[in-house]
Amino acid sequence: MFVCRLPWWRSSATCKLWQSGDFLPWDRCQMLGIKGIHTTVGQEQQASMQEKQMLEDLEMPLARREAETLFQEQPETGNQYLEDTLLRSYLKTHLPPKVLEEVHQDLERFGNSLVTEIQPLSWECELNPPVFRQYDAWGQRVDHIHTCSAWRRMKEISAEEGLIAEAYERRYSNWSRLYQAVKLYLFSSSSGGFSCPLAMTDGAAKVIESLGVPGSLKNAFDHLISRDPKKFWTSGQWMTERRGGSDVANGTETVARKQPDGTYRLYGFKWFTSAADSDVTLTLARIADSEGQYTQGSRGLSLFFLRVRDEEGKLNSIQVQRLKDKLGTRQMATAELWLQGARAELISAEGRGVAAISNMLNITRIHNVIGAVASMRRMISLSRDYARKRVAFGKLLKDHPLHVQTIARMEVQVRGAFLLLMEIVRLLGLAETNLASEQDQLLLRLLVPVAKLYTGKQASAVAVEAMESFGGQGYMEDTGLPVILRDTLVLSIWEGTTNILSLDVLRSLAKSQGQVMAAFLSTVQKKLELASGTEELSPAVQRTREAIGSLRQFMEAVGSEQALTMELAARDFSYSLARIYTGREKMGITEPWNGSDWHSPSLCPSRWCNQELCPVAVESGMGTYGGGAALQDSALVFGNSRL
Repeated sequence: MFVCRLPWWRSSATCKLWQSGDFLPWDRCQMLGIKGIHTTVGQEQQASMQEKQMLEDLEMPLARREAETLFQEQPETGNQYLEDTLLRSYLKTHLPPKVLEEVHQDLERFGNSLVTEIQPLSWECELNPPVFRQYDAWGQRVDHIHTCSAWRRMKEISAEEGLIAEAYERRYSNWSRLYQAVKLYLFSSSSGGFSCPLAMTDGAAKVIESLGVPGSLKNAFDHLISRDPKKFWTSGQWMTERRGGSDVANGTETVARKQPDGTYRLYGFKWFTSAADSDVTLTLARIADSEGQYTQGSRGLSLFFLRVRDEEGKLNSIQVQRLKDKLGTRQMATAELWLQGARAELISAEGRGVAAISNMLNITRIHNVIGAVASMRRMISLSRDYARKRVAFGKLLKDHPLHVQTIARMEVQVRGAFLLLMEIVRLLGLAETNLASEQDQLLLRLLVPVAKLYTGKQASAVAVEAMESFGGQGYMEDTGLPVILRDTLVLSIWEGTTNILSLDVLRSLAKSQGQVMAAFLSTVQKKLELASGTEELSPAVQRTREAIGSLRQFMEAVGSEQALTMELAARDFSYSLARIYTGREKMGITEPWNGSDWHSPSLCPSRWCNQELCPVAVESGMGTYGGGAALQDSALVFGNSRL
């Protein structure tokens, strides 16, 4: 008999050998005190009475031994692109035929790569998180952050797949940004956390492009958007300091001192630096004058670009204090860093750092939405597959109406969030190719913070609900499901909490003097007019109009009130914008997912605001399931193999 040293989830072959009785599980070996590879008669004789009993148990008939072990089929997903009918339907509806033909072939290939190579790498990243070594064996300080080979391979794949390059090459004009977002959406839940450095890399490239790619940054820009793994760079975003994160105006203490050659030296402490193993970074600092004085507040902040290491691989006058011990995203190195004269280049106008880095924040917030939607889709796909396999109370889970109803409600959430994401990247693509109207640009300004705050909340709610659909197995660490849950929890925090973004929504309304809100209402109204001719959508149109009416009344009522009233309502106001616009998007679906059943209560926009997973419940009598709704839910979730 051989000792199995691998847990069951690491080797399917091990499971088969254990079932055949040829392997002794490693945990049993530990209990028996066996240290060698083979058991011996001498070792058996030395065992205690309890150990002998355990050995005797191993000689029981195979049927009984099988009954002692949990046997459930593992939920699996195939090609994520081919299985995502909503995604394929959206692309077919919106992309020009020639573009669709090309991207379809690439996305199908990419979907196969996710299954065969990328998903296994993702699990390796989770099992082998970064390790920090501050000193070498001889006492020399090295501050080395070691990442696993799978993490480094993720970087190569990101370059080869053009996950950043696609948006800047603009092979498909205004559709290039949407195509990039789709690939990132497919990649995100299998990326092993590498989607985070990609978000900041995309943001850094966007900032440099917005500055006109000055000559001093041309080399860096080329590296950030390269498809060559040997040339590809990732970027960090070092903004958070000891006083906090979002309040950069009052929390930034880092000082920049100008050097005779025109460069700057940065001195300060960066308390939270994601992807600390990145090649370059953007960071904010205050420029000190000849007397060491500097301007406080946001007007004193300037934006700098710096290389993390020099050509020899040595840190750029940076010391790593420690790695953060985080709840989730453990695959990625997040560190506390001391800048002790780090050489940097000023890339914004002096005192205009916040304005310059805003382009980066918009991109990283959109990436946050991508991650939220991707995690929801992943959890629901696994829940759905598990329901096809798991038997409880004499029948498959998919044959229990209440279970199907629960999955259908989650499906409503992810479909709405997906359509909101696609709308944002569509607008961004128009803006980047100078094809966006003024209304498009105003709408984009509003929808980015709205979508980020709303989907961040959705993701964690859906993850918890989906985990419950697996019963006790959902709570087991080695299933990988808790990893998804932990990683989604950061989505409502990173790049601005829900409250911070709700206030940003209010700022967008104030700065535009109402133009942003006018663009929002006009866009929704146009879609309602188009949808009003469809009988099945009449209830949805009516309820959406009522919601808009309530929104108008609220804004008129608070117009004469103090600012405090609007601030207290900021969250609910932002949630309402998200739900109304998402309902508007769902009315625009032109192709059903399964015959005509997309108009069922599970998919109809009229039920969008009535789901228990919405961050804020709607105070109305709507949202109850009518007769036969459970059967329609079953058709939605399981009625078509494409769903």
